[in-house]
Amino acid sequence: MADMPAYVRAEILEKVAGYLEEEREDCAKLISQEAAKPIKAARAEVDRTIMTYKFASHEARRIHGETVPMDGAPGGEGRIAFTIREPLGVIAAITPFNFPMNLVAHKVGPAIAAGNTIVLKPASQTPLSAYKIAELFHRAGLPGGALNVVSGSGHSVGDILMKDDRIKMITFTGSPEVGKHIRENSGLKKVTLELGSNSAVIVDEGVNLEKVIPRIVMGAFAYQGQVCISIQRVFVHENIAETFIEQFIEEAKKLKAGNPLDEDTDISAMITRDDVDRTMDWVNEAVAAGAELKLGGNFSEGIFQPTILVNVPTTEKVSCEEIFAPVVHINSFKTIEEAIALVNNSKYGLQSGIFTNDIHKGLLAAKRLEVGGVMINEIPSFRVDQMPYGGVKLSGMGREGIRYAVEEMTELKLISFKLEL
Repeated sequence: MADMPAYVRAEILEKVAGYLEEEREDCAKLISQEAAKPIKAARAEVDRTIMTYKFASHEARRIHGETVPMDGAPGGEGRIAFTIREPLGVIAAITPFNFPMNLVAHKVGPAIAAGNTIVLKPASQTPLSAYKIAELFHRAGLPGGALNVVSGSGHSVGDILMKDDRIKMITFTGSPEVGKHIRENSGLKKVTLELGSNSAVIVDEGVNLEKVIPRIVMGAFAYQGQVCISIQRVFVHENIAETFIEQFIEEAKKLKAGNPLDEDTDISAMITRDDVDRTMDWVNEAVAAGAELKLGGNFSEGIFQPTILVNVPTTEKVSCEEIFAPVVHINSFKTIEEAIALVNNSKYGLQSGIFTNDIHKGLLAAKRLEVGGVMINEIPSFRVDQMPYGGVKLSGMGREGIRYAVEEMTELKLISFKLEL
């Protein structure tokens, strides 16, 4: 793979994107059936996956170094130098269930673009999507052994990948607990970790609630809230809090729960029964601690209803832990400084959002929020696939987004020439 010309790697990635376009509906149904993702959201994931591989193809053609001005230091005269980027070798990728094609693409795409080989361990709940992608790469002409899919439990497969010295890098998306274990047991391997979050959005007074509320409802409840940057905490200015809550509840009531293959389904079953039970426990604990249940708080046949809580103590699990479920809480604030402090009162820091008509408040939030990405006048769940993506604190280390992942997956080498012997 390291010797394969960049244009060949790019053409393989382009072909995979083309095959995905041809089989878009079949791939969407596969995601929907194994992950219970509503078919509308599954189609959107396939579309994003196509774009991710296209971006990877583009990046494969423009991996480059730079010249180094050696004569900038005494003793550097009479020399020219430049850097190149070389592939690391074998990369282990461990992916979650919630985006079984696009999060695979965010690891496989840049790894192939950079000339690496990959061992891919997909989530136990959603291996078929990964095998489908491997089939497409095989059809596109990727050499045998360049992409290896190994399904199984994270404990059994992951431990082997961590200990094998042939693996040069581990890129992982999942829980902070597992991420910490990987970081502590991977020796000198490079590690990129995209971990949990309890994403928050600030809603300032004066914003157009008719435009803002549907976005926040989507960001909170899309794919049952099982998204790393799903909105979990909403902080609303006290002057509009009552109106916001009323309209937010009415908007959430419009969501339809049901079979993920039905065209009009918005909410379907969570990934496991244990997750349903855990979510129910956390909601009950919050209510017992004084939170007010405004909507939902129950489930049927594995489908947890969209749930809205108000005035939740920030020490409750539904606030300070990652619930990964269709549950959101709404609290009020008086000043923008207070709202920023409430958002930062978290062990996570992936992305946050703020809706405001005051540019000064928006820029103040951008400067002070302790997160990897700040979305001004947008929900924290917003992501396009070429942007840098990653967090701080327990939300991880390193960045995804194809160009940024390629940098993580290559090694910088300096080459220096002395012009005269």
